[in-house]
Amino acid sequence: MSRKPTRPWKKLIALLAALVLVLAACSGDSDDAATETTAAASDDGGFAEVSGEIDAGEPAIDAPATDRPAEAPGDDALGSGGVEAALLQTSSLGRDIIFTADMTVAVTDVAAASVEATRIIEELGGFLFGQETRGAPEPVSRLTFKVLPGDFQQALARLGTVGDIRNQTVTADDVTERVVDLESRISTAEASVERLKGFLEDAADIETIAQLEAQLLQRETDLETMRGALRTLQDRVDLATIYVTLTEALAAPALDAEVTGFPGHDDGISCPAEGRIRVEEGEDATVCFEITNVGDTPLAGLTLRDAVLDVELGDLIVVWGDPSGILEPGQSIVLAHEMTVERNLRTQTRITAEPVNEDGNRVEGREVGSTVSMSIEALDPGGLPGFADGLEASVDALLAIVGLIVLFAGAVLPFIWVIPLGWLLWNWQKRRHAQRVSQPATASQPPWAAETAEEPVADESAEEPAEAE
Repeated sequence: MSRKPTRPWKKLIALLAALVLVLAACSGDSDDAATETTAAASDDGGFAEVSGEIDAGEPAIDAPATDRPAEAPGDDALGSGGVEAALLQTSSLGRDIIFTADMTVAVTDVAAASVEATRIIEELGGFLFGQETRGAPEPVSRLTFKVLPGDFQQALARLGTVGDIRNQTVTADDVTERVVDLESRISTAEASVERLKGFLEDAADIETIAQLEAQLLQRETDLETMRGALRTLQDRVDLATIYVTLTEALAAPALDAEVTGFPGHDDGISCPAEGRIRVEEGEDATVCFEITNVGDTPLAGLTLRDAVLDVELGDLIVVWGDPSGILEPGQSIVLAHEMTVERNLRTQTRITAEPVNEDGNRVEGREVGSTVSMSIEALDPGGLPGFADGLEASVDALLAIVGLIVLFAGAVLPFIWVIPLGWLLWNWQKRRHAQRVSQPATASQPPWAAETAEEPVADESAEEPAEAE
């Protein structure tokens, strides 16, 4: 019996089937490897954020799809304050991390900005946890928000669009060890409480029962304290905290002024100088005024007045800047005043300005000002004194003598009564002396006996011879 020959097309079909089976097996191995790689990446802690540029030759990696609606292109842009948001890993890392942020945002309307910030957080599934608001003249609102850690980064980015970010601080505190420690201590405390309860059931005498109850009360108190600390810690881990301070953008106008000087005149080119002026009398000097807007509000309506130098803004040389225009925050203007120094001076310069908004309109109820001073020392040039110097010295000496006289008169005036009293005493002593000389005292009588005798003894002896005759 002869064997039938095998047809060529049957061999071709068998070869193609074998090739298909091999290709299918290779494709299955590739899919399994990709699945294992994806699972390993997921177990390793979720996705990681990547910043930087991607080369044109590399394939782009699509982000995982989410149920959240797509954001508008401008939602994640920062305000004009220019503070970049920190890039954080907000996915599950297998760690207990507390995310906290503190940011200050300058806005034109604090009340409206508070409503807008609350709306942004509520759209992300967060909520307003606390609010503290202060009104005019310097309105400010302090908001506390709670959001899920996965929405923490997006919440910061969107809150930055409310106004201009002035400052921002972001922290991530890993409290895994604290959580594990508290859980371990709680487990130990629970076991201790159960043992004490068992001992208490078996206790028979009152003293033992009292001791066990006291210990049980202390252990249960410690246990509840640790449970409360763990709940607080877990609440902070489960919800990130964002503190937002909203301030008025035109709420802190301020200006700074500095007065310096240097010898000579050069149309203020050397302004601002480094210190005060010390020149000889009659020499030239230049006073420099530097005015800087150190606040957050544009300033207009600048005024300057120095009563000692007797100058105003219109009398000064403009070195740079526009005194009649708007002085933006951070800008400065420099002015100069040329003079001849005749004597020692101390300037008293008063500078004021009016805050204005972005449209150039004055901010009502606000005004800024500064008063500064500087010493100008006139040195004696030396040399031989002239007629004027002699006359000035004579006048000074005369004034000094008059001052001494006035001083002496003021010191003697309270004792003026001594003069008439002294004069009376002197006259009394003079009369007594005259009486003693005209009626000298006898040897047998004391000096006061002669004064009390009515008639002298010599008169009686003279009458006796006349009667005898």
